[in-house]
Amino acid sequence: MKQKIWFTGFCLGLITLCSSAFSSTQKSPTHNQAHFSWFDYSGNDAVFNQALGNDKYQNPILAGFHPDPSVVRVGEDFYLVNSTFGFFPGIPIFHSRDLVKWTQIGNAIHRPEQLPYKNVALAQLGVYAATIEYRNGTFYVINTCVGCGGNFVVTATNPAGPWSDPIWLPKLEGIDPSIFFDDEGKTYIVHHRNPSPQKYPAHTALWVMQVDSKTFQPISDDVMLVDGSAKVPWHTEYIEGPHIYKVDGTYYLSAPGGGTGYFHGQLVYKSKNIFGPYTANPDNPILTQFGLPDNRENPVTATGHADMFDDGKGNWWAVFLGTRIYDLDKKNQQDPGNFHTGRETFMLPVTWKDGWPIILEKDKAVPYQVKKPNLPTTSRPMRAMTGNFSVREKFSEKTLAPHWLFIRAPLSQWWSTGSGELILTPREDQIGEYGNPSFIGRRLAHMTASFGTKLTFYPQSPGEEAGLLAVQTDEFYYAFGLSENVTGDTVLRVRKRAGKDTPVHGETIIEKKIKLGDSNTVFLRANIDKAKLGFEYSVDGKQFTSVIDSADSRVLTSAMAGGFTGAVVGMYAELSTD
Repeated sequence: MKQKIWFTGFCLGLITLCSSAFSSTQKSPTHNQAHFSWFDYSGNDAVFNQALGNDKYQNPILAGFHPDPSVVRVGEDFYLVNSTFGFFPGIPIFHSRDLVKWTQIGNAIHRPEQLPYKNVALAQLGVYAATIEYRNGTFYVINTCVGCGGNFVVTATNPAGPWSDPIWLPKLEGIDPSIFFDDEGKTYIVHHRNPSPQKYPAHTALWVMQVDSKTFQPISDDVMLVDGSAKVPWHTEYIEGPHIYKVDGTYYLSAPGGGTGYFHGQLVYKSKNIFGPYTANPDNPILTQFGLPDNRENPVTATGHADMFDDGKGNWWAVFLGTRIYDLDKKNQQDPGNFHTGRETFMLPVTWKDGWPIILEKDKAVPYQVKKPNLPTTSRPMRAMTGNFSVREKFSEKTLAPHWLFIRAPLSQWWSTGSGELILTPREDQIGEYGNPSFIGRRLAHMTASFGTKLTFYPQSPGEEAGLLAVQTDEFYYAFGLSENVTGDTVLRVRKRAGKDTPVHGETIIEKKIKLGDSNTVFLRANIDKAKLGFEYSVDGKQFTSVIDSADSRVLTSAMAGGFTGAVVGMYAELSTD
């Protein structure tokens, strides 16, 4: 069980110390650099328009691509982490005191040299489900980087960073490890691992080993706790993401089963010995949306990957991932709904009955509004994390804020900020090539949203392009850019890539000649409304002209693209050699 440990070193002033892995200085502009004056984002989902009472909080607590949450309490402070897969920086660190208002204070993976991201598939590989823990003045994040090294631990004395280089765990098999510090002074790692022999492709199991408290190397056998092939009336295939808690002398093992799609649910087992045997809760799963009517209003699906914790007031809570879908796709049972907002972080109270925790009663839909925890109210964070909001980001600081994302880790400096604009240098690293293209973006947090920018750019060849990008995976994206055609005309071009069989550069779905002034400045805007996506431009920032208004936004959904992320939108500059 996460213990009540008082920690007094945190202060809000540290937020500014973790803005980015890189600081940058303003460079002298050149014609082939793309200058972005600002980035606008506005979201307006109908479900967030319902009045929120003063005693309620809004689900999801972290909207947009924030999957696989884990929380640790340190005194009166709560810290939360999420998985990030192939995006960098990796594993955002959030802080809260009331469990409702969350502020990102840093990232656990904030230096490119920490992990070898090169050639890691953006949404299938990379940084998986992380767990955060704390003991004796040190924070620990344990994780798996699939495709770039395996299982590892990073540590910090300040959760805002800096975080250490990884302690690699070569003898730990599988994914989704979680540290458990027993009150007896021992340290354990519980994790997913394929059994041998595997009875079917989705046959997985949960294991635990005692490890050295400093090196995390094993000092016991790896012991199987739960075999996912057990015949039970709930889904145990793809059982993974385990956590162990100790409550009143009993060990509780909680883990999701059923995969991260339609059948996703949270399971719980208990034992008097950490190595088992473990007894399954006869009322499993303790959280799922499987079995509810598909035609319910504003459905949340695929709930699971939960982490439970005590809030220090005797109350228990669970954070977990869920997906808000806007229509169904019965052809794909793992992702039956279309959603481009990714797997988001939700929170619900945990109740206890007959010695078992319950996150949500069966046949109950995840509520969007829930009674607040009985914790002191804190001020509103500087950046909204849920609900409807609009924001203009002006790039006035010399470092990027910690929420901006790159496609894999940059190994060179190709951007600058600090004088009220973001400057990107077009490079031959193209989107879709498993490199690090010149792109900086933020998570798309709404089904209905718009995002835009003011761009000044002088393309010098048909291969030079800069503008707005919406990306789900390396193979599924939309680009809306200012460029030049083969006859030297200035054009706006919309490109789409929708699958591995499509060329890396995608296909041009529309190209429009435009006339700009001597400054070569244009205002670009994208509008997404569930399944529809539109692109428009303006030469004065007031009157906008549509380039295309009904592109298929399902290209940006997990149902079509696969993977485990959500759409990320932002600004790019590219030098194509096609």
